[in-house]
Amino acid sequence: MALPGASSTISLMLHFMLLFVLSNRTKAVVKLPPNVTIPAVIGFGDSIVDPGNNNKIKTLVKCNFPPYGQDFEGGIPTGRFCNGKIPSDLLVEELGIKEYLPAYLDPNLKSSDLLTGVCFASGASGYDPLTPKIASVISLSEQLDMFKEYIGKLKNMVGEDRTNYILSNSLFIIVAGSDDIANTYFLARVRQLQYDVPAYTDLMLNSASDFVKELHELGARRIGVLSAPPIGCVPSQRTLAGGIQRECAENYNYAAKLFNSKLSKELDSLNSNLPNSRIVYIDVYNPLLDIIVNYQKYGYKVVDRGCCGTGKIEVSVLCNPLDATCPNPSEYVFWDSYHPTEGLNQTTIIRTVEPKLNILTSLQLHRFGEGRVVETVLITGSGSHRPAQTARLSPCRILLPSSIIHRFHAILVYAGVAEVLPIMDSDLRKIDARVAETAKQLCMKKSII
Repeated sequence: MALPGASSTISLMLHFMLLFVLSNRTKAVVKLPPNVTIPAVIGFGDSIVDPGNNNKIKTLVKCNFPPYGQDFEGGIPTGRFCNGKIPSDLLVEELGIKEYLPAYLDPNLKSSDLLTGVCFASGASGYDPLTPKIASVISLSEQLDMFKEYIGKLKNMVGEDRTNYILSNSLFIIVAGSDDIANTYFLARVRQLQYDVPAYTDLMLNSASDFVKELHELGARRIGVLSAPPIGCVPSQRTLAGGIQRECAENYNYAAKLFNSKLSKELDSLNSNLPNSRIVYIDVYNPLLDIIVNYQKYGYKVVDRGCCGTGKIEVSVLCNPLDATCPNPSEYVFWDSYHPTEGLNQTTIIRTVEPKLNILTSLQLHRFGEGRVVETVLITGSGSHRPAQTARLSPCRILLPSSIIHRFHAILVYAGVAEVLPIMDSDLRKIDARVAETAKQLCMKKSII
């Protein structure tokens, strides 16, 4: 039995926690559409967005030692594969959420950090289940398990309604694929015995698609998936597969482009078929290739080697305190032989992710041909007409071709009553789960015009 006043004490603690989170938000640089908020950013994937999760596991793929982090806050190596901030840090800073996105496994993680997002990514992980096994790192399925644990912690902190709000309005970022292509397929060559490049990119695609579907099932609605980069042009791959002249390894880039073309189409399909979602393909391949080819135009002086050591092969434990570093990392595209400098990370966020934010936060959830959203069907569980603001409602967005929008209405009926009215997406959490699930199934299976 609860002690007298216990509920009011918990409520007061929660109130102060939320105030603390809001007061510690940084000033936003990116301007979001009116009435749009992104309460948190949640990351998954590989070393490009790993803020230090590998520090706590038994693997050689670590970087929690100098010279990594020399330009991070206080010059402290945190496990980020960079001289400074990684893309996920820069994204939350640009959005005004906080200064950097912490690792979920960070022992110093605060409860308030959970409310504004964490990152589950693990360096050297990938879509192919074999990729993290080779490197002894955290697989995407294990990252999902940690995410489920995170959801449980959120519910204990702020309750189910607030948790659902955070999940449905947060920005989810997935970065993977480069380690599958560079390490598992071309370097280890284990998969080459089973798959040619088209078949292997199919394997990667199926895993990526399943991962997005599972995220959606767990409540994610705004999901951005970054393409594979021009992996054949990073310094280490030039050294290993670029010949004497260390040119870009075109077979690596071909695999990346093939995977990207399939990924883009699959994400468009998921965006159309998964209800109440915005699933967006974010092309980093072409912007990065443009910078690599025209690096001097972007203010860089060195592109074919990293800042650490010789820059041709050093990465992770090979880039260590015994290696000299370049005097000015801002002149380099790459920090080590595999990972970008903070400067390139900043450019990448500005040129690739930020332009997609309006799409990711759009209320237009699905598309049908050249049509547009014309109605939102509200399915009431009461059996009687009531005002939208008081009825227990579940929104079901129906898209109709523009040629018929004035002649037909989309109507779905549950418990005897259907109303065609606009409603905000957040009202989903006001309806009991049974009615919401019925509405979802009707939306997916019916085509009524």
